Amino acid sequence: MCKTGLCRTTFRFDSFDILGDEEVRQGLKEYSNWPTYPQVYAAGKLVGGLDILKELADEGSLLEELAS
Repeated sequence: MCKTGLCRTTFRFDSFDILGDEEVRQGLKEYSNWPTYPQVYAAGKLVGGLDILKELADEGSLLEELAS
């Protein structure tokens, strides 16, 4: 998850490796309607993938978005 920028913050997070389970991987794509991984959720809401998280981190709004 360091690639997402979360490791550079004080925000506490957990991660789950879905790469070993094809059924979970496909189910999450269908659930989220988001085709790529990682998928980062905050309070049950999809925040986005790697590109969006990097953009939010560069803008300085990552923590604000995760807290909302």
